[in-house]
Amino acid sequence: MADQWQSSMDHAVAIARRAGEVVREALLDDRAVMTKSSSVDLVTQTDQKVEQLIIQSVKEKFPTHRFIGEESVAAGESCVLTDCPTWIIDPIDGTTNFVHAFPFVAVSIGFSVNKQVEFGVVYSCLEDKMFTARRGKGAFCNGQPLEVSEQKDIQQSIVATEFGSSRAPEAVDRIFCSLKNVLSIPVHGLRGAGTAAINMCLVASGCVEAYYEIGIHVWDVAAGSLIVCEAGGVLMDVEGGEVDLMSRRIIAANSRTIAERLVREIAPFRPPRDDAPPPN
Repeated sequence: MADQWQSSMDHAVAIARRAGEVVREALLDDRAVMTKSSSVDLVTQTDQKVEQLIIQSVKEKFPTHRFIGEESVAAGESCVLTDCPTWIIDPIDGTTNFVHAFPFVAVSIGFSVNKQVEFGVVYSCLEDKMFTARRGKGAFCNGQPLEVSEQKDIQQSIVATEFGSSRAPEAVDRIFCSLKNVLSIPVHGLRGAGTAAINMCLVASGCVEAYYEIGIHVWDVAAGSLIVCEAGGVLMDVEGGEVDLMSRRIIAANSRTIAERLVREIAPFRPPRDDAPPPN
């Protein structure tokens, strides 16, 4: 039986590579910065340009498909995942990195059907690394199979995380409490690439044993979530149990053992859901 979503995935890889070219060119001369929810929640004209490039290209080829895009949601469109084929797009994951030319910037494209991610594409533009996964068919980087680390001892592990864009005192307190707890396990180290998508690909590649964050969005993690799972990893909510990509909370780990150990150290909080109705 033919894979009905393969042509969509092929298009996602092609348009992600094209978007990456736009990002690399913009690094030379087009990094005008605006802000969204706070002074550290950045957006550039390139974010908006790349998202429109991807959406327009997909609309032309797959006119019945739906979209959840970071910049579209920021402009007021709804963030609701239905059963329909849906492209979940982060045009530049790592916008702050992009603004400062810090060399980890990704184009992230997830594709969901029946609320399940069917494929994920993460293109690390400046490294020229194309991470891909198709449900049930494995995960790859530039065509080479990916496999998570076999390390089961948290004390022999590297854990990735990020600080997020919220500077609300209660959120900052929880974030630093978690950092202290995880560092004091002790782990070999804490790292962060500045982009959720690349952090998840590092888990899939076996470079780090786990990544956790509270405050990310569905477009940050949709593609990476499948890449982790297809590389042999697991996903979990920060309080244990099944992950909900709309909850803005995630642990991606090489094993349930590592994930459950992190649950014991994370100080959880609940940011507003991505699919929450807008405030009146």
